[in-house]
Amino acid sequence: MPIIYLSPSTQENNYYVTGGTEEQYMNLLADRMEPYLNASGIRYSRNTPDMTAASSIVASNRGNYDLHLALHSNAAPEGRYGEVRGVIVFYYPGSTQGQRAATIFANNLTSVYPIPSLVTTRSTTTIGEVRLVRAPSVFLELGYHDNRDDALWVQNNLDAIARNLVLSLTDFFDIPFFTTYNPRPGKVDVSWGVLNIRARPSLSASILAQAPDGAPLTLINEEGGWYLVRYGSIIGYAKSEFVTALS
Repeated sequence: MPIIYLSPSTQENNYYVTGGTEEQYMNLLADRMEPYLNASGIRYSRNTPDMTAASSIVASNRGNYDLHLALHSNAAPEGRYGEVRGVIVFYYPGSTQGQRAATIFANNLTSVYPIPSLVTTRSTTTIGEVRLVRAPSVFLELGYHDNRDDALWVQNNLDAIARNLVLSLTDFFDIPFFTTYNPRPGKVDVSWGVLNIRARPSLSASILAQAPDGAPLTLINEEGGWYLVRYGSIIGYAKSEFVTALS
């Protein structure tokens, strides 16, 4: 199953015109994303507010992540304070996966941002969390915090934005999107061999692990004849006909 590095802004001195800071609201957004990430089986590591962009890059590069996702809000250039609106999704030029992810995020964000035509993608070589990370990267500028309407959009729609972003991640990784996280016990129930734990709910998906009969599982979600399960440290999909729920 995929793993991402989640990097909400550490910019504590970027103030929202309506009160609060970029660091505060991007961390609240990341908090709201976590239940959807858990429900959909996406593993993640996350920076902390005492870190910097530089230390977040170092931490990301120490791991083996499938995507680096940076959460930020924007500020208008000098002389245009409060006048600019919009969402920009940045990616590194030449990164096929980064551009594909950016396109997915932008397309989905048009359904929650009040002015869809102002949601754009843009390549960049100047943003460190795009240029310097090893993983494919998406750097989100979610509105302008010096614009009252954009600031209120972020503040009043944290859950809707969080849900939308995790939906984009599941689209990118080609896995189902789940909204609720209610794990329960189960076990492998096969009369022969082992149960394959796969990367996606498909018999053609790669096998992550093989579990013997009677092996304990944690059942996370179910859809279309498949369970999303945790087997030891592995999260993946198992055919529901070979799994028995225990509660």
